[in-house]
Amino acid sequence: MSMSHAPERSHLTLGFVPLLDAALPIVAREGGFFAAEGLDVTLSRESAWSTLRDKLAAGLLDGAQLLAPLPLAMSLGLSGPPCDTLAPLVLGRNGNTLVLSHRWAQGMAAPYDDTPGGRDPAINARGFAARLPGRGAPRPRLAMVHPFSSHHFQLRDWLALGGLDPDADVELVALPPSRMVEALELGRIEGFCVGEPWGTQAAHRGGGHIVATGAQLWPGHPEKVLGVTRHWAERHPTTLTAMIRALIAAADWLTASPDHRRQARDWLALPPYLDRALDHLPTLPLGEAPVDQRFTALRPDAGQLGAVVEHLARQLGGSLDRERIDACYSPVHVDAATPRGGA
Repeated sequence: MSMSHAPERSHLTLGFVPLLDAALPIVAREGGFFAAEGLDVTLSRESAWSTLRDKLAAGLLDGAQLLAPLPLAMSLGLSGPPCDTLAPLVLGRNGNTLVLSHRWAQGMAAPYDDTPGGRDPAINARGFAARLPGRGAPRPRLAMVHPFSSHHFQLRDWLALGGLDPDADVELVALPPSRMVEALELGRIEGFCVGEPWGTQAAHRGGGHIVATGAQLWPGHPEKVLGVTRHWAERHPTTLTAMIRALIAAADWLTASPDHRRQARDWLALPPYLDRALDHLPTLPLGEAPVDQRFTALRPDAGQLGAVVEHLARQLGGSLDRERIDACYSPVHVDAATPRGGA
């Protein structure tokens, strides 16, 4: 690497939450793809999205794995003080599961099985609605990971398929992903929407039943993105380019071979990352039903965030600034980093 193209900042700290779609930064570090771009990267595990958001905004992190709606929410000042935040790369698509306790899921079809309920998530949603107690009884408590997350919005959409009002018919609470399974087993919640591996872990441990997936509700949606503040990106353009190239190289390597997916699973299972949370998975189940986790098509496109924008606009009671949305999810950085733009 010539000195003229050396990163302005070579020692970086990137934040992540322990989920399967933290795979690309973990693979980029463990597989040497960051190092090949002249970057010495430390990965900082955080338990909650709010902690990750605050550290990124405060400059304690150079970048982070973020929920796809969060850069826009941060930029608009909907999630803490306004902080102009960019999503220059998609880190994963699909990956969410909607899980109910056995009490509520009894008799419901598994997503994508060859039954009407497996093919149409509205059937399970209507089954859930039919089991709700009458007026005045305690509402079932359902968890999502953050108010400004696809999990929250997908959960609301699923409830609406059953004819339910998410604000009146159930109680919605936010929990860190890693606490979902235990909360379900202890009866503190009746269900949740979360990213992998926590949904399949709940099913494997016998604590819950997967009744819908994000891939059914929003097929191919951008689920996680690389997040950086605009201030950081403007000060470190060459570093950002190197980071994007390393993450794209990690994605290419990951999807090239089943052996690579098994190796990546072992890296993710190291104690600093997901540790024992992957004990039920022998490999990374990429592109497999019902979750359909994908690490392809990494080029951001604001047009693919239509459902997110619709939910945010509904919360604000008005339309959002199109220029702000386009700037937040602009592909300009990935297009500059690689001729094929992370395709």
